[in-house]
Amino acid sequence: MALLDVQNLTAAYGVTQALFGVHLSVEKGGVTALLGRNGVGKSTTIKSICRMLPYRSGTVQFAGTDLTQLPTHEAIKLGIGLVPEGRRCFPNLTVEQNLMVAARSGNWSFDRVTELFPRLAERKTQNASTLSGGEQQMLAIGRALMTNPELLILDEATEGLAPIIRQEIWAAVNTLKAGENLSILVVDKSLKELSKVADHAVVLARGETVWDGPIGELTSEIKDRYLGV
Repeated sequence: MALLDVQNLTAAYGVTQALFGVHLSVEKGGVTALLGRNGVGKSTTIKSICRMLPYRSGTVQFAGTDLTQLPTHEAIKLGIGLVPEGRRCFPNLTVEQNLMVAARSGNWSFDRVTELFPRLAERKTQNASTLSGGEQQMLAIGRALMTNPELLILDEATEGLAPIIRQEIWAAVNTLKAGENLSILVVDKSLKELSKVADHAVVLARGETVWDGPIGELTSEIKDRYLGV
């Protein structure tokens, strides 16, 4: 059963249309990868799902609720945890404050987040601005988990990070998939790593869905045509 179901989504920045017909779904407990070259509408799709960008037409259903008319904070309260592109931690708050400001009741707590990312425990009294890029990314993921979401959305969570840090992030995603009743929508360029964690894949091109299916069924033709790999 789909926790998130997006059908025929169109959206625009002012008069410039960016999405022309996106459809995707994330099953309960499943991991869906959103793929495509730069500029095809992946982050715009994420913004639309989270109600950060109004959409012109189509439907977004989350846990049986139509998100069309909801403001962002109401959509998030339903159980969507977003790790945005660019991390966007609160620079003048400490690691602990960044996490606690997002806390909602549920299984995820400061202790559980720092068990997943031990570096955050070591740096809990440091301001987020003093952390490395990789540590800030861990903090952004931890902050999203502190909202105790049903759906975790990761938008380019490993972009620009050193290989060893990327490995830590992917290990955490695998841990979340294996040990939590959590659905995940992930945008990333690393098809090799995505293939290890994702069940399903959706490929975008020019603002619309051009392929949708089990990630193991992605053909070389589709990869060459739409992903450039």
